[in-house]
Order: sequence, then structure tokens, then C-alpha cells
Amino acid sequence: MKFTVLGALVGAALSGQVSAGELSLAYFMGPKHPMNGGYFQPMGEMLQAESGGALTVRQFPGGALNQSPPKQYALLLDGVADMAFMLPSFTNKLFPKTAVIGLPGICADAVACTSAITRARDELESEYNAKIIGMWANSPPVLITRDAPVRRVADLKGMTIRVADPTNIPFIEALGASPVAMPVSEINQALANGVVDGVMIDPAGIGSFKMNEAGKYITTDIPGGAASFVVAMSQASYNALSDDEKAAVDRVAASDLSEGAGAVYARISQKGMELAEKSGLEIIDIGDAERAKMQDLVDSVMPAVLAAPAGDKTAGDILSLMQGS
Repeated sequence: MKFTVLGALVGAALSGQVSAGELSLAYFMGPKHPMNGGYFQPMGEMLQAESGGALTVRQFPGGALNQSPPKQYALLLDGVADMAFMLPSFTNKLFPKTAVIGLPGICADAVACTSAITRARDELESEYNAKIIGMWANSPPVLITRDAPVRRVADLKGMTIRVADPTNIPFIEALGASPVAMPVSEINQALANGVVDGVMIDPAGIGSFKMNEAGKYITTDIPGGAASFVVAMSQASYNALSDDEKAAVDRVAASDLSEGAGAVYARISQKGMELAEKSGLEIIDIGDAERAKMQDLVDSVMPAVLAAPAGDKTAGDILSLMQGS
């Protein structure tokens, strides 16, 4: 069978029997999320075409197989789904090499960040017990605040900042703020209620999480890196395919679909900033002098971060791959 037994049972229970040759794809967002049109649907269509119709993809959106974003990888390991969409940053300790894309200064937008991921992809894939189908990134985060604008490095002192990725923590601490990790589903309420003073988030999330309603100011220069996104196939499901079917999956995995997904995120990020400006949020550029102060503080902690282990390499080794050096 070309799907996991448990995945078939769950799928059958939810919406009818899964057919042979039909691969289940789990993701926790709704079916109208931009990644459906930006990656999931094109990936399924390409896989069907490359396999001559032997393989099709059946979507299980909205957390139908598991609603917890950090548990999507477990769906593959436990045989619940054939494929799953994951955010490795939710389980950074499992994927320390992939987490390096979260370092500040690697890339400027989702297209460039996806290119950085692609340059290191062969190395990154080694830390997954799964067949990687797609891997891309979003844009580095902005800082959204409500009660106080951040115009200078000194303005960050004592603030509680929600970080977009745990990789950002040492850099936010170096700037004098207190970083906290928080699920993206909670950030709107946390900022509105004053639980946090600011939220770091990719601009693509401004509209999705109505941050244009919760915040009043956006500072664009806070150091933070991108987050990565992965669509992976259970290794057991991949191994069960015929040689021709595996070759079809390999061609999809090697295609430019991931680059297309990165481009989608870049466009959504731009629209997010346009929405914020239209909603009346003040867009703050701290200027060259303050940016230089910030960079000095980032540089003071970067050597220790780059020397830290990332699997069988160091973070610096992975950074070099992402930079193409």
C-alpha cells in the first residue's frame, strides 16, 4: 500500500476510505491558507503528473489528524500521515542545523532566505528521519509594539518581547530586552493585554493574526532571522513505493516548487506591511546610527552562537553553507 496503515484508518474514520496510491498530507492550517495554493496543491498536481497518475495526494487540513503544530513531525514517525507540513522552529532542538536560518543577517526576504535554505539543503535533510519534499523560508521578522515605539536601542531595555524563533533569544537579550517564546496563535491577545510589550513576527503574519489591530508601531530593524517550513514524507511510506514512484517523488522534491513557496511568502510579507501602513501603524526605521549600535551588540554574542554544536557540525559550519561559502 502507498500509505501508512494508521493514516489510512484515521482518514477513513474522518472522511471515507483512502484509496491505494493516495498519499495523505496533514497540515494544521485551514484549506484557504496561502500555502495551499502556493505549495500543497501544486505539489499534489505535479506528483500525480510525474507518476503518471499512480500517486495522488489527499489533504487533511485544519489539524484533522493533529491540531498541534509542534507535533506534525510525530505524525510521520508514528505512521499517522504519509506527508506533513512542519515548522522546524517549533522543535528547534530536533533540527539544530535547520534552526541556523533563524540567525540575523543571513537574508533580507523570503526569496533570499529560501535560497539560503536551498544552498544548505543536502546537509539539512540529514537531520530528518523522513524524505524531504519541500523546504523554504519566510522573511525575517519585524517588531510590533502597542504602548511604546522602539526608535532606539535603549527603548528595548526592560521590554518583554515575543520572539519568532528561539534562535533569536541571545540577540534580543543582548539588546536589553527579555525574550519569551509563545505560540503564534496567542500573540494578538498577548500584545493587546500587555502580557508582552512587543511581538516579533514575519510581516506575512500581520494579516493572518490581525496584528494591525493589536499594535500601533512597527520597527523594521530588530535583528532576527527567518523561519523554515518543510513538507516531508514518512520514510516508511517512501520506502513502500515502487522504483518508478520513488523517482516521481524525487523529481517533485528536486523541483522549483520550494522556491515558488518562498516567493509566495515574500509577496504576503509585502502585503502585510501595506496592510499595517493602511491601518495607521507607524513604520519606524531606526536609522544608521542606531542600527550600528544594534549590530555591535549582535556581533558581541554571535561568535558564541556560531561555535555552538548543530548536530555533527557547528552553527557556523551551517551558516557558511547557507551563505554559499
